[in-house]
Amino acid sequence: MKRLFLFAMMCATTTLWATAGNTIDTEPLKLVTPEMTPQLVKINDNPFARTVSYNPTETERSFGDFDFFKTKTNPDVKPFKVMDDLTFVGVPLFIAGWVIKSEKNNFKQDSKTKSSLLTNFKTGIDDYTQYFGPALTVGLKLGGYEGRSDWPRLLASAAMSYGIMAGFVNGIKYTAKEMRPDGSSANSWPSGHTATSFVGATLLHKEYGLTRSPWFSVAGYGVATATGVMRILNNRHWISDVMSGAGIGIMSTELGYALSDVLFKGKGLLRNDLESNSEIPSFFSISMGVSLGLKDLSFPMGSLVNHSEEEIESDDTFTVDFQTGTAVDAEGAYFFNKYVGIGGRLRVRAMTANNWNDFVEMGKSDRKEVSQNIIDIVDASSYISREQITREMSDIVTDESYTIESDHLTEFSANVGIYFNIPLSSRFALGTKALIGRTMTQELDINAHYIGQQKEANYTLTINDGNATDLEITNFSSSGKTYDVSWDYMTMGGNNSTNFGTGLSLTYRYKSNFSWKVFVDYDYSEKTFTLEYDPLHFTKVATPNLANLVTIIGFEVNPYRFEVKKNVNLFTIGGSFAITF
Repeated sequence: MKRLFLFAMMCATTTLWATAGNTIDTEPLKLVTPEMTPQLVKINDNPFARTVSYNPTETERSFGDFDFFKTKTNPDVKPFKVMDDLTFVGVPLFIAGWVIKSEKNNFKQDSKTKSSLLTNFKTGIDDYTQYFGPALTVGLKLGGYEGRSDWPRLLASAAMSYGIMAGFVNGIKYTAKEMRPDGSSANSWPSGHTATSFVGATLLHKEYGLTRSPWFSVAGYGVATATGVMRILNNRHWISDVMSGAGIGIMSTELGYALSDVLFKGKGLLRNDLESNSEIPSFFSISMGVSLGLKDLSFPMGSLVNHSEEEIESDDTFTVDFQTGTAVDAEGAYFFNKYVGIGGRLRVRAMTANNWNDFVEMGKSDRKEVSQNIIDIVDASSYISREQITREMSDIVTDESYTIESDHLTEFSANVGIYFNIPLSSRFALGTKALIGRTMTQELDINAHYIGQQKEANYTLTINDGNATDLEITNFSSSGKTYDVSWDYMTMGGNNSTNFGTGLSLTYRYKSNFSWKVFVDYDYSEKTFTLEYDPLHFTKVATPNLANLVTIIGFEVNPYRFEVKKNVNLFTIGGSFAITF
């Protein structure tokens, strides 16, 4: 034990001797007094009060911004004034829809003829796209991508916008009581889906389009416009419903944000608007408008291409009437300077036919007339009593229905050309263009469905020198079979053609990157329109062995095909939302 103690003492003594030399050259410690400069400071009235100012970075805010109830205001953000950020573009859209609201003489449901409007175009996407704007806005916000407003201000603005829209839409719907195109309910005008979609698009525009990238605005208004078009193609709304709905949606959001500016003033603002000093008017725009010019298409007997005119009365004319059409555009141009540029336009124009029931009634009249001719022929060529023949013909058609597969004559066009800009001031400019391109037309179509009792006839026919001289019918009765046939009752379309376009626009640049436009476009093309009308196709199935006696019966059971060439002059009046870059 003593040895271990002596060994430890020797180690400690050696260590102290080895380190003692490190302090030989060291200087003694000195106390340095810092310089102090007197300053005047403001002392809080309450000495215990404490103010902490903290502005988190965008990265730090990615999770902290999820606090819905904590107000944040970034420095150097320009306060928004009520009238400074308020536009009234929704007002003319609503008025335009109201003005053309009378253009609703379209095909109606008809219980007597069992005609119905069931188009090939049917989608439920518009039930979801109406929420695209708020979904993207909230998604970006939750992801920490800072927009115009903090959570409290954004939620208040959105709630007031949707509340104002719901009040306008429902108040008008159940007061006006406009019937929908498909006859399902009397609450067509204005379109709630379209109004909801444009509220969301304007939310996205104000939060991220104005402050982050104008392409957010293009995405929002593009999807909103597509939603309105789908409501028309689904035959749930008229063009007037959609235009008024778009106007209500935009104006409701403008009012909602104006009320937020009054309530919050400068609180809750996170970003300023984007600014651009470029004077070059290059743009991309989305447009919606009404199409005028093609009110009807007439097919006189002289345009019949597969029958002789003598087969039908010479004064007969097939006429298809159209209501005011719908036009939706995507357009853009790159300008070399303030005055001249090149660009292009994609346009979808849909013109809805009005008088479908006229063709249904015309076919029913033809059917009755051919049935009466069969009765007369059989009565004159057999010993069968007229009463028996009439009784046999009474169930030749027991059920009939007509389905509109497409009630739109739709034109797709693509054009390119030269664009011109004439600046009037820092905010206003006139524009025009000269375009050339191609159009493609999608046909409209009405189908028929007949069910009845098939008839059979036994006859002998004597032909001398190519002429039928003697017809003797020995039997005319039911075959005991039921026929069920569907066919294309009437179709109408046009050929692809070259078209030329021009137009005049007035642009209002309400932000450095954004503009609203009103425009009038003119398009010209030469088209060949065809109409095929086949009302008596059912006789080939209902009376198969009498179908060959068309010259005797006095009716041609094959379809009538008409062709007319027409110079088409179309005007489009509408409005555009455009971004400049």
